[in-house]
Amino acid sequence: MNDASKATGADDLVPDQVIPHGALPPLKYRDLPEPVPLWRMIGPSIMLAGLALGSGEFILWPKLTYLSGFVFFWACLLGVSTQYLINMEIARWTLATGESAITGFCRLNRHWAWVFLFLNIVPWIIPAWAKGAAQMMTWLIWSPEGGQVGGTHATLLAVAGLLACGAILTAGPVIYETIERIQMFLVSLVILLVIGLAVWIVRGDAVIAMLHGAVGIGQLPVMDSTEITPIMLLGALAFAGAGGTLNLGQSNYIKDKGYGMGHYIGRITSPITGQQEAVAEIGYHFPETAENLARWRRWWRAAGLEHFFSFFLTCVICLVLLTLISYSVFYSPGTGVLREGAREYAADIQFIWGEAEHLGGLGRVLFLLTGVAILLTTEFGVLDVCSRISTDIVKVNWLRENENWSESRLYFVFLWGTIGLGTIFLLVGTEAIKGSFVLFKMTAAMNGVVMFFYCMTLIYLNFWRLPRSIRMSWWRLLVMIWAVLFFGFFAVWAAWSVLT
Repeated sequence: MNDASKATGADDLVPDQVIPHGALPPLKYRDLPEPVPLWRMIGPSIMLAGLALGSGEFILWPKLTYLSGFVFFWACLLGVSTQYLINMEIARWTLATGESAITGFCRLNRHWAWVFLFLNIVPWIIPAWAKGAAQMMTWLIWSPEGGQVGGTHATLLAVAGLLACGAILTAGPVIYETIERIQMFLVSLVILLVIGLAVWIVRGDAVIAMLHGAVGIGQLPVMDSTEITPIMLLGALAFAGAGGTLNLGQSNYIKDKGYGMGHYIGRITSPITGQQEAVAEIGYHFPETAENLARWRRWWRAAGLEHFFSFFLTCVICLVLLTLISYSVFYSPGTGVLREGAREYAADIQFIWGEAEHLGGLGRVLFLLTGVAILLTTEFGVLDVCSRISTDIVKVNWLRENENWSESRLYFVFLWGTIGLGTIFLLVGTEAIKGSFVLFKMTAAMNGVVMFFYCMTLIYLNFWRLPRSIRMSWWRLLVMIWAVLFFGFFAVWAAWSVLT
């Protein structure tokens, strides 16, 4: 019998031969809680799907389809499938310990703390979603000829959108519950609207073209110096799903939901409207008894099912339908050739205006409202999950013993700090960077590189640091190695294209 099966007291430390504690204090033993019914687990993956909707699903992949058809769609399906398995490995550490995946990384080496703090802040201070939503709001309000309204109107609306997101997050007593309710409503609404639009617009030849693209593994679109570049392809792959550090936020969400050992970790509350909860910065692990291992298998199976139906299927449905809508709007029936005049929508996110114009009347209004809802849903989620991750890193690594800086206070410092930096960027930076689409590409490409790094770290963490009974299997290890090679290839290609 090993040390894990002998220790059952809540105050017993987990020895290093079970889970090495590394640069942080050791974990403590507690029994794994009983799994909850599957319907009560719904939430974290829906929230992650909400983060995915506003970038790859609504912007990058529909535009790539507009520019090159379905030539690269095989990579889209590979990307979102790979992200599903990556996210499950992110969840594994949290189910087993109650800690976030990044806390697990920091157990490997204390320097991961500032590395991931930097990687979590820099890409997301670019408020691409608020700017894109504001651009579409100008189209709704002023109904311009050719979709040219923007400028100061769009900038001010984008700032207002950021402030509104911050106000909503601040007002909720328990932050997770606020996010879950809003995201579940918005994601459900978006799916219904997208399905309705697809039934109205999508043609049979578009479906056939997509099926050809899905099996055309290895095909690449024709590169050019303005639109389709390695950086755009890397960004599209990163955002075929949530992308970047947003995927790591899955572990923070399931911790707040109380999955597995996250049951013993408190939640972030509003310092204004909520009651402070005791939050454990350091997690727990369960003794390897027959009862705990049986509970583990049930937790793992249920978490996989919840993530498959809530995240994977939601992302695939939206990716498929939104790219089919784009193809059906811009390509002539049965020819695979762009309609006459379709090229005039190539600049920035004008292709969305082109889709809206094609629908006309009420259809145009519904499509643009859908776009605004999608992008604001994403901006809302980005602000929350990035603030949540940064809070976790700082509290666990540098402020564990500081009672004045609770997780709630740190969260709101990062939240409003990000909003402040985003506002400055909107008022100053976007004058030099013309167009919302450039912002989407910048953010997406940076996060593609981030995914390359943390996939390698997850392999070491979940295969070498967890007990054999709960570590990743060999086939999952091979998938993670594939993820490193997949994102690594496009990251190196994108970097090479910039340097040369």
